[in-house]
Amino acid sequence: MKLHFLDRTNSQLNSFSITRNRHPHFLKVWHYHPELELVIILQSTGTRFIGDSIERFEKGDVVLIGANLPHMWMNDELYFSKNSELYADAISIHFRQDFLGESFINAFEMKPIKELMQRAALGICFSKLEERTVSQFKSLAEDTVLTPLDKTLTLLNVLGQLSNHSDYKILSSAGFKNSFDKVDNGNLKKIYEFIFENFSHPISAKDVAEVVHMNTAAFSRFFKRIHRKTFTSYLNEIRIGYACKLLIEKKQKVISICYECGFNNISNFNRQFKLIKGMTPTEFVHKHIT
Repeated sequence: MKLHFLDRTNSQLNSFSITRNRHPHFLKVWHYHPELELVIILQSTGTRFIGDSIERFEKGDVVLIGANLPHMWMNDELYFSKNSELYADAISIHFRQDFLGESFINAFEMKPIKELMQRAALGICFSKLEERTVSQFKSLAEDTVLTPLDKTLTLLNVLGQLSNHSDYKILSSAGFKNSFDKVDNGNLKKIYEFIFENFSHPISAKDVAEVVHMNTAAFSRFFKRIHRKTFTSYLNEIRIGYACKLLIEKKQKVISICYECGFNNISNFNRQFKLIKGMTPTEFVHKHIT
């Protein structure tokens, strides 16, 4: 997947933008932008890529994505079928951390929201939100009588409620995000693009090193310094993340998923799965589906 920069500049000079995206499927582009993005999925299912997190998404999901954190919402294959009557629907709000001014976001009263935005640097998925929060979120796109001031106050209210919500999950690894905060991250972008494009195939540190014209030993040291883990460990986490998505979809047997995720034998797959998730693939299925 090639990483793209998307210009989310608001042409109407508003301090934030609200978009209702209702299409046969979402934009299949791995991208980033300097604005934070708050999303609620109203309809459709698929795979969510946020940083180095690969997970299933479905109706009702609410996610806050930090500035310059690469992401993509890829619908299931059925949404791309020629005669499909399915559709994808979501509300997205794009805003900068200082969208109401630097002194405003640094005010004492804004501390919880500022801390929420800082946590969102790695992406946050919220669970079990109150209906009040979801309803106010939806009203930003659906209530046509709201004035610009009403919308601003409603957005602050939603962010305030999210900042106090304790049931959430951090999505991406710090190592992935930190690499994008570096001035010279051209090699890192190439590394991530290669990994995400090829993790389901047999690849090694040597293969990735060649992409950025480094010898294997130097690449391994470089990668471990960034991620605090070996390339092999990182690759296994990506593969297991994708395996979890496939297991939840219930379309394939475990052994098929093992090979589709890039593992060459079921024993290693089961061993890595338990090491990373703390349970076997079968236990994972029972926990998340039954």
